Amino acid sequence: MEYYNKVIESVGVRFLKGNNYKIDKSVSVADYNDTENTVILLHQGSLKFSEEGEGVNEGEVLFIPAGRKSNVTFGSVNKKSDLTNEAFLDNKRKYLQTISFKDIKSLEEDCITVVNFDAKVFDVVNFFNSLGIPPFVIRFNDRIATVIEDIVKENEQSTPGKERVIKLHTELLVIEIVRHILKNRLFVEELSTNSTYFKDPRLIDMFNYIKKNIGGDLSNKVLAKVANVSEDYVGQYFKMLTSINPQDYIEYQRMEAAVELLRTSKKSIRDIGKEVGYKDTAYFCRRFKMMYGLPAGKMRRRESLINVQG
Repeated sequence: MEYYNKVIESVGVRFLKGNNYKIDKSVSVADYNDTENTVILLHQGSLKFSEEGEGVNEGEVLFIPAGRKSNVTFGSVNKKSDLTNEAFLDNKRKYLQTISFKDIKSLEEDCITVVNFDAKVFDVVNFFNSLGIPPFVIRFNDRIATVIEDIVKENEQSTPGKERVIKLHTELLVIEIVRHILKNRLFVEELSTNSTYFKDPRLIDMFNYIKKNIGGDLSNKVLAKVANVSEDYVGQYFKMLTSINPQDYIEYQRMEAAVELLRTSKKSIRDIGKEVGYKDTAYFCRRFKMMYGLPAGKMRRRESLINVQG
């Protein structure tokens, strides 16, 4: 248990956005995914996910780790739209209508609460994604449902200390999700296989070096010097501990850095690509769309729209 305490202590948590939605029109999204961790609390109506159409019961929570894809169906009407994730994000307001928390109790329509958050180990590695945890339903856990409600209630207020309270609630949400996974012995194999990197200081040194030099030379030769292992061995060493090769990991981190710049700066797509290590803008744009399912420009417009609505 002490090991997991250290793991939790190493995870930095950040609230990103949270809203309540009325489902105006049923929609099935073939490859629903987000760059952040997503929790969806179903208040009433229907919510399904996975290829098999597994159902979420009212009061339960669907958890989708950052970067994981799943088929998700919002709404209980038989006649629904079938969309790609990109098409859904472009037309989100057509299907999901933002409402205040106080309106949920009086509604007869399907409604949900959605919260997005970051959870990164040493402020570098996306925690839940790195553990290999797939999307799953959090069942029989009223505590997690209540924490999600508290986050969005607080987000709707304009009171002193709002940001601090939201941060505390979001940290509690991450802890409760980890506790739920451990208590119910979920994903035992994934946890035992993919959590070994927490114990290796040389790997952590590489993680930190990659983050600080995201736009620079991150070849295996450079990483080998950071970890003090041979160039021939560094790729095998990295993959043995993380289950991915270092260059795939670096690309994921570069894309995450690009998303953050799209969200927080007015820099051009070209400048952002160069800043995160891509000299060829066209190649950067192709890789970005391949990873996230939509072009960088659309991602920026989507984030701007979300921030205005929030």
